[in-house]
Amino acid sequence: MKPTDIKDPEYFHKVVDCQYACPAHTPVPEYIRLIAEGKYTEAYMINWESNVFPGILGRTCDRPCEPACRRGRVEKEPVAICRLKRVAADNKGNDDVKKLMPQGPFKPNGKKIAILGAGPASLTVARDLAPLGYKLDLFDEQKAGGGFMRSQIPAFRLPESVLEEEVNYILDLGVLSHFNTYISSLKEVLEKDYDAVFVGTGAPRGRDLPDMAGRKEGAANIHIGINWLASVAFEHTSKIGKKVIVLGGGNTAMDCCRTARRVGGEDVKVIVRSPFAEMKASPWEKEDAMHEDIPIIDNHVPKSFVVENGKLKGMTFEKVHAVYDDKGKRKLVPVAGEPDVFFEADDVLVAIGQENTFPWIERNIGIEFDKWDMPVVDPVTYVSTNKKVFFGGDAAFGPKNVITAVAHGHQAAISIHFSCQSLDINERPSPFVNLISQKMGIHEWSYDSAVTDDVRYIVPQAEKKITLTNRKREVELGFDKITGFKEAERCLNCDVQTVFTESKCIECDACMDICPTACISFIVNEDENDLRTHTKVPALNKTQDLYVSDLLPTKRVMVKDEDVCLHCGLCAERCPTSAWDMQKFFYNVTKAEHACH
Repeated sequence: MKPTDIKDPEYFHKVVDCQYACPAHTPVPEYIRLIAEGKYTEAYMINWESNVFPGILGRTCDRPCEPACRRGRVEKEPVAICRLKRVAADNKGNDDVKKLMPQGPFKPNGKKIAILGAGPASLTVARDLAPLGYKLDLFDEQKAGGGFMRSQIPAFRLPESVLEEEVNYILDLGVLSHFNTYISSLKEVLEKDYDAVFVGTGAPRGRDLPDMAGRKEGAANIHIGINWLASVAFEHTSKIGKKVIVLGGGNTAMDCCRTARRVGGEDVKVIVRSPFAEMKASPWEKEDAMHEDIPIIDNHVPKSFVVENGKLKGMTFEKVHAVYDDKGKRKLVPVAGEPDVFFEADDVLVAIGQENTFPWIERNIGIEFDKWDMPVVDPVTYVSTNKKVFFGGDAAFGPKNVITAVAHGHQAAISIHFSCQSLDINERPSPFVNLISQKMGIHEWSYDSAVTDDVRYIVPQAEKKITLTNRKREVELGFDKITGFKEAERCLNCDVQTVFTESKCIECDACMDICPTACISFIVNEDENDLRTHTKVPALNKTQDLYVSDLLPTKRVMVKDEDVCLHCGLCAERCPTSAWDMQKFFYNVTKAEHACH
């Protein structure tokens, strides 16, 4: 195996787990540390600089960082990173953070940008470019900013006050907003004097079942999930039938069924084609739905809408089971001998996916579309084949989530800035990377290195009998300060790295003896597959890189299995020559405001 250079950022991209799992690259352990110290304002600002929407994401994030959390290797549950964002947001102090944000008016740089759509990607572009002096025109057909965060995330998960606050932090930077404005022609926008155009219009069309029997006849009571959620959010719809079927197994389906319970649905059930364990909805979303007495019926494929005398009566389903081939590909096979199943329904909500639609983008303005009728977008620079037009969020590569849209926005903002300054958008600015020793004394570190069993704290919820009668009543109450502090202390400091210096090592094996997880080995170097089997405890998780030193005097190498290392620092404490050191690693992707320097 090739030895790894400890100074190579690409190495840390693989071993500093939760530093990288979040697409927006927030230094997760850093803000967890600040929260544990009660410094909520500083933690909020770190989040705002990278994640842009701490209060929103602290309630609604899909949590891509949490599966990588090292605490999940000790206990079943990782640190509640998502909910700690909310702790910082709820305790930040509005006056304190407002004065720390960029203060306008900003000196104009003479460049003008059109931003189409006011969702998370677009707002992130605006946040990054406004302080640089760009004149920003933001267009959206809704009455206010937020995009699908406003129209599709129910108020019982995301209060309007939180949404308004964090959206307005960006609009207050001097963004000229044009709400209630539908852009019907990108060509017309390009004919104006804009130096660049950013398209962040999301994936606004929900998938339907147009050819299913009974669809047209029962249309009055069959609703597309995302459209229905928007209608409820904007208070065009306030009720639904008592018996409701929700089709689909994603998070939108969970929002639909829980909203239906709050606007009149008494018998609400989710029916999904796939097995329960393979549903796309997040586990906690499914748990919340079932907690509100909503059954989830899996392995049922819809066959028809049943309409009698012009009125919807329900749906029929075929019962199936999953069969997998030798490559793991799933096929849903009808259960032999099982008759079709009928479920009554006054209304049906179809939440089986979303897709993009661009009827307002002409096909003769230099933007190429692929076979799925999606714009061809560079995955690094986010520029289309028309060099003045950039895409981000769901509009770029299809439906994802809020934090991915934010990450797109940051990178697109750099490209727009470079383009307007006649710089090469492919020359991406390097990230901020740093290593700092944490040693204070022979046996003292500047961070809490104790490794103890510590079960994740449960986020309290309001009483069900209250929340089910008011669709705007927030269900989750969030951690109080003390609980937030305790939850933050569960962090195992995965940003503090074990740094090994070969020239200081005398190969006494003391570090290997004291390691509580037996993750250090001194062995002969060989092919990676063989090396993994010869470590003190076989390192069988190939998705996690090994840390391998250069050759030592005995021609052996030091091998550390990052998959089970707890960063406790015992190896550094025990080492008689200081060959081991604990060093804090900081990584932050450069934003447009830094790139300009």
